[in-house]
Amino acid sequence: MGEETETATLSPRDLRVSDEEREHVVAILQKAIGRGLIDLDEFTERTDIALASRTRGELNAVLVDIPGTVNRDLGAPPPKATDPSQRLELSAKYSSLVRNGRWIVPAEVVVHSKYGSTKLDFSDAQVTSPTVQIELDCKWGSVEVVVPEGMAVDLNSITELKYGSLDDKTGSNGLPGTPRLVFTGRVHGGSVVVRRPRRGLFS
Repeated sequence: MGEETETATLSPRDLRVSDEEREHVVAILQKAIGRGLIDLDEFTERTDIALASRTRGELNAVLVDIPGTVNRDLGAPPPKATDPSQRLELSAKYSSLVRNGRWIVPAEVVVHSKYGSTKLDFSDAQVTSPTVQIELDCKWGSVEVVVPEGMAVDLNSITELKYGSLDDKTGSNGLPGTPRLVFTGRVHGGSVVVRRPRRGLFS
């Protein structure tokens, strides 16, 4: 009887949360910054809290003052994320595709590029997840990736590389690092270069 009573009186707020639930809350925070409800500093602070949360009470605490996004039933886990802000799709054809400066990087990025160059600069990016999945679908164009110190890449899951080359100038491929950029997909007729930011006026 005593054991059954203890189980029945356990607060739902004290239940452990999964990585999926943490990532869902980060996606909600990303949507909130897009709506102007929180600024970049608040987003960073709340994201750190969300990723470090162990219980539902701790996790939902970062959402309590955001209208329209709070999970009112704290006893229930957040629904499976369907927020499109968790996935960023970039497409270009016969033109250059560039992302740099303070851009928001969700947990999943898909790059479609044909007959043009692609540059992804993470030097000042706001990365919302410890691991970012980047799927490449690039034909006849170069891909340049700029990653700051402390960030690592994993290029081992690129399934196809034809008529091109793969050059990791950072030496971080497969090594520990946070955030970690995991590249998948295929590159036909172009090079993939990963480098650190250049020290100078131009990058």
